[in-house]
This record gives sequence, structure tokens and C-alpha cells, in this order.
Amino acid sequence: MTTVPITDTPFPPLPAAATRRTPTWAEEYRRKIVGAAEALQVVQSGARVYIHPGCAEPESLVEALVARKDQLENVEIVHLLTMGTAPYVTPDMAGHFRHRSLFTGANVRQAVNEGRADYTPIFLSEIPRLFTDGTLPLDVALIQVSPPDEHGFCSFGVGIECTKTAAESARVVIAEMNRQTPRTLGDSFIHLHKLDYIVPVDRPMLELPRLRMSPLHSQIGAHVASLVENGSTLQMGIGGIPDAVLFHLAGKKDLGIHTEMFSDGVIELVQKGVINNEKKTLHRGKIIASFVLGSRALYDFIDNNPICEFHPSNYVNDPFVIAENDRMVAINSALQVDLTGQVCADSIGDYIYSGFGGQVDFIRGAARSQGGKPIIALPSTARNDELSRIVASLDSGAGVVTSRGDVHYVVTEFGVANLHGRSIRERAAALIAIAHPKFRDELTAQAKARKIL
Repeated sequence: MTTVPITDTPFPPLPAAATRRTPTWAEEYRRKIVGAAEALQVVQSGARVYIHPGCAEPESLVEALVARKDQLENVEIVHLLTMGTAPYVTPDMAGHFRHRSLFTGANVRQAVNEGRADYTPIFLSEIPRLFTDGTLPLDVALIQVSPPDEHGFCSFGVGIECTKTAAESARVVIAEMNRQTPRTLGDSFIHLHKLDYIVPVDRPMLELPRLRMSPLHSQIGAHVASLVENGSTLQMGIGGIPDAVLFHLAGKKDLGIHTEMFSDGVIELVQKGVINNEKKTLHRGKIIASFVLGSRALYDFIDNNPICEFHPSNYVNDPFVIAENDRMVAINSALQVDLTGQVCADSIGDYIYSGFGGQVDFIRGAARSQGGKPIIALPSTARNDELSRIVASLDSGAGVVTSRGDVHYVVTEFGVANLHGRSIRERAAALIAIAHPKFRDELTAQAKARKIL
């Protein structure tokens, strides 16, 4: 279906084929078009406002909201990781805005750890229910969408995740309609009827630069790739390790994707035919995801691409849905792993660093999958080899995201430890074997002192 802009807006005129019959929703569309400042007048003191996360952050709406700070008190702003700025968390915004983080990104991390913003630990699969069961009712949802197609449907573009549910639940929906937003397929549409205000823009999408693969990441990626069999379905995140895994999968066959998100690295394997989704046991032939983070090239790849289907997080991240994929391989990261197998992934001690995301959803889904493999991959050290990430005990205040009962494979640059079904003694020995050599004697002594070796 073609995208149909309407006249009397910043968008181009209707294509010749469409002007022969004006869409039934055209007049309603015109009535709803306003400027960002006018649309944001709907936000009142005490309101709870949801912001479309990731690279879909509606920057013009955020700017207009913050511009009203002197007129507002105690507005709660709710979102996951956003890739734009977050001016509402600066110290001078106290009393006007307070942020509730469902996944803590770099732009709000300081505010969370200084007590000026809040962090809610929660599985990504369960976030949409917060908006529907009365736990976090939403007053206003600020979203970004594509221009409408000929039937009046707009796409959520690069991020469906929790935003579709938020838009369906909020009392008022304000949409930044960006000409540069890709039209993604799947359960990824909202009709104009459900938009209360439309703010047309034509501005570049936020992008996440791709990092160069380091030798360290390459070593970890090679070990992870050795666990991936032909015909597997993959989940992975973003960054150096996931990109390295993809690089080392170039010799595999018939891989599929079912993941909360993906980035540019997937494109290359699709083009090479390595990822063809033909052996998947759920949604065969399709890449299933909830959002993407990456470059304009990635956005062009997913635009109207029938190989890609986007669905909300409560579906994509449901462990029972994930488990329907045979040979499901879940690849996730950690900040620390203790010698019993407990995984800390959201904090450094009591310093909140990120969030739960979909790690536990996919670890449990892969564990239930026929032939599945849940994997935790991490560098063996931090701070230029000054600290071991394999530790006798997690740092004081550190949170356990993935329990030792959920952990199967742990991978560092020094190899693979399979912990599933192993005793504490066996786990400690396996983890010490993949720790950095400079810390192995110390870890062994600590394990013996605790009577676990």
C-alpha cells in the first residue's frame, strides 16, 4: 500500500492516482493537524505522559512539552530507553517533571542515581500490562508515526514495543507524523481515528552509530557462534558482542530471527542468505521483532519489507511464544556473574545502569525451546583488566536479573561454561576456567574459603 500525504500540510500533494478519490478520512485528518506547542497544551499538572522510546522518540513533542515547564507541576514522564536528549531530568526541572524509567539509558542515568528520577525493574514482556491493568494508567501518549496509507493507517515505524499498547490505552494520543519514518509491517499500525492530535514534521530519524568490532568482541563472538547450529532462531541485542556473533555466523545456514530488537548487522546476513527464516517453526520466512536501533540504512531495509514483521513486546517477548521456536538461541549480556551463576545485568553495585529489558524473557523462552540454548556473553574483565566480571559474590547492592536456576551457558573470550544441571562446585570450577587468567587464583581461593570448591 502506498503512503498518502494530504494537501494543505507540509507533506507533498496527493499522488495523481489517489486524487481521483479523496479518502474518507481526509477531512478528519486535516482537522487534527496542529503545531507541537498547541498539541502539548493538553498536558496538565499531575498527568502521566508516555514517550515513544528508542530511535522513534518524537523530539518535536518532547521539546514542546519541556517548553511548558513553568506551567506544569508534578508531571510524570514514563518511557524505556530513548536515544534523544532528556531535558526533563535536569535539576532545574524538579517539581515540574519527574521521570519513571522502565529501562535506564545514558540520558537519564545520572538523574536516576541521584534520586531525581525513578527506576522500575520489570520484564519487558510485562510492561504493556502496566498500562492496561491500572498499575500505570496513561493520560497522554507522545508517539511518532509514518504518514497514513490510503486506508488511513499509520505505522509505528522503528518501534512497536510497548508503544502500541500505550497508544491504545492513553486518554489522549499526540502523534508526531514524520515523513522520514519507515512503514513497518506486522501488528504495527494505528488508524488516524485513534490519533487526537497530529503534528507533521520532516526531520531525520534518530540513529545509533555502529561500533567497530574489537578483537575482544571477536573472540567472544566466535565462542558464541560455535554454539549456534544450522537452522537456529536467534535473539540478540545491540553492540560489539552481538555484531561479532553475527560476523562469525557467516558460514551458517538457514538461520532465523525472533528477537525484541535488531540492528544493522542482520542486514548483511540476510543479503548473504544466511538468515532466511526458512527453518523457523513459528512465523516461518519472517524476521520477528519489536523494534530496531541503528542507521538510516537499517530503516530503509525494514521500510515496507515483507520479510520483517513487527509486534508488541507482550507478544514477541512472551517466553511461551519464544519457546515455540525450535533451536531458539538467546544471546544476552551481563555486568557481573558470580561463581554460583547469578547474573547482574542492570546495576553496578547499587548504581542503576540499565534495566531488565528482555533478558529473562528470552533466557526462559530459549530454555523451554526444543534444542534451545540460553547464553550469557560478557568480557571477562572491566576497567582495562582491573576488575574481574566473574566474581565470588556480586557487589553489594547489585541486583540479580537472571537467577542461577535460569542460567545455562556463560561465555567470555576465554571459552564457554555450561552451568545447566551442575552443582555449585561444578559451576564455580567452570566459571573460574573462563575468567581472566590473572584472577583465577584469587577466585579459586575465595571459592575455597566459602567451601564451594
